[in-house]
Amino acid sequence: MSLDSVTQSVDEAVSDFFEPIAKWLGEVVFYAVPVGGTDLPLIVAWLVVAGLVFTGWFGFVQLRKFRLAVDVVRGKYDEKGSAGEVNHFQALTAAVSGTVGLGNIAGVAVAVSIGGPGATFWMILCGLLGMATKFVEVTLGVKYREVHADGTVSGGPMHYLPKGLADRFGKNGKTLGKVLAVLASFMILFFGLFGGNLFQVNQSYAQLVSVTGGEDGLMGSSTGALFFGILIAALVGIVLLGGIRSIANVTSKLVPAMAGIYIVACLVVILVHVTEVPAAFGEIIERAFNPQGVAGGVLGALIIGFKRAAFSNEAGLGSAPIAHSAVKTKHPASEGLVALLEPFIDTVVICTMTALTIVIANPASYREARAGNQDIAGVTITSDAFETVLPWFPYILTVAVMLFAISTVLTWGYYGLKAWTHLFGRSKASELTYKVVYTLFAITGSLLTLQTLIDMADAVLFMLAVINIIGLYLLAPVVKRELNSFLEFVRARNAGETTDGDEDQEPVKTTV
Repeated sequence: MSLDSVTQSVDEAVSDFFEPIAKWLGEVVFYAVPVGGTDLPLIVAWLVVAGLVFTGWFGFVQLRKFRLAVDVVRGKYDEKGSAGEVNHFQALTAAVSGTVGLGNIAGVAVAVSIGGPGATFWMILCGLLGMATKFVEVTLGVKYREVHADGTVSGGPMHYLPKGLADRFGKNGKTLGKVLAVLASFMILFFGLFGGNLFQVNQSYAQLVSVTGGEDGLMGSSTGALFFGILIAALVGIVLLGGIRSIANVTSKLVPAMAGIYIVACLVVILVHVTEVPAAFGEIIERAFNPQGVAGGVLGALIIGFKRAAFSNEAGLGSAPIAHSAVKTKHPASEGLVALLEPFIDTVVICTMTALTIVIANPASYREARAGNQDIAGVTITSDAFETVLPWFPYILTVAVMLFAISTVLTWGYYGLKAWTHLFGRSKASELTYKVVYTLFAITGSLLTLQTLIDMADAVLFMLAVINIIGLYLLAPVVKRELNSFLEFVRARNAGETTDGDEDQEPVKTTV
């Protein structure tokens, strides 16, 4: 029996078993209600409302403290002797690597194809709102993290939900928090294995096949797929064994590289069509409030833009605090401010540049998709937009996709490890078991699609948003105190006062 037939049989068997579960779960999690002639997924509304609430609660912190956030990333307010494993820049790039990916390339093309250029405006607005949510959840992630005896750090919703709720509501809060922590851990682990690993490897392999002659080309065979899977798995396994320090060292180089490659390509297209830029921005703003050919009119464009942005930057899902919790700091809110840059980079900058490139280049595939004459093919539209100026761009896109995929697999490998150890303990045997399993999943990513499991993983991840955001609302007063504490520290540092020791800062709990 050939490798092709084996993988196809496994693919079909798994899909047949899980398809009814995935369908039911998707209908529940992504339940939509008709509003103004279009469908509004309640989970997207839940994420956007959280962004609005936290933006108001913290007085537009994403705008007022943006410059301070940049200063923190630059190391201006670093303190000697701070617990943690990585610096602010490394923590930011590790987290960004988990969000910046195919959603920025393909997802944006889908948004502007279905919702028109105006969807870009609403995507930017959603990204700006998500900055406030990210600030809140990451501050809590650092506040309630655990620094272990070996210097490693564990954080995320599985830590701040039980500890934070216990602090505020006592015994009952602790019990509820423990239950929520187990559910959060399971959801993060499941998505990490299938969405953060298998899907990324599968899509990067598909792009590689497309530029090497297709199914009849060098990498189109099962042998090519197996070779690719083993190569990626080896790279992931080596880095994953090094922990967050190793992951951060890699992503702190990969993320700027992949973002740089992609942004430069966008700028080339934009500069070639520089005279059309003002008109493109005008069209984006005009079509945001006066869309054409969009189901649901203005509301339809808004929902599509919000949906793609929410799925891209993951604000409110509780995943990013896991990476940010490893930062070296004595002030949780310092990393919360750093984290608010994440949706800005992911959505406001990279997603907007993709949308602008497509609108300006206006490739035939985009026009056909807008006219409804063909199925929406996200990555193809983006690639075609670049190809109007850079005929060799598919090869550059392949490099970018590979970098996106590897960094995402690494980051979600770390997220999954923290969820795994919360469920099964931190013994060496437990951690090694997870790393072996995760590495093997990387190999199967190039051989199998398991689309049904990936769809289910998406639903599971967004279920986490319901649990996580409830916790964020209940713990927002804690974040307010942490922000005030850090701002007081900043004022003292700027005034030249001695801040070593920071006596008012609560010590981070250390566990064995």
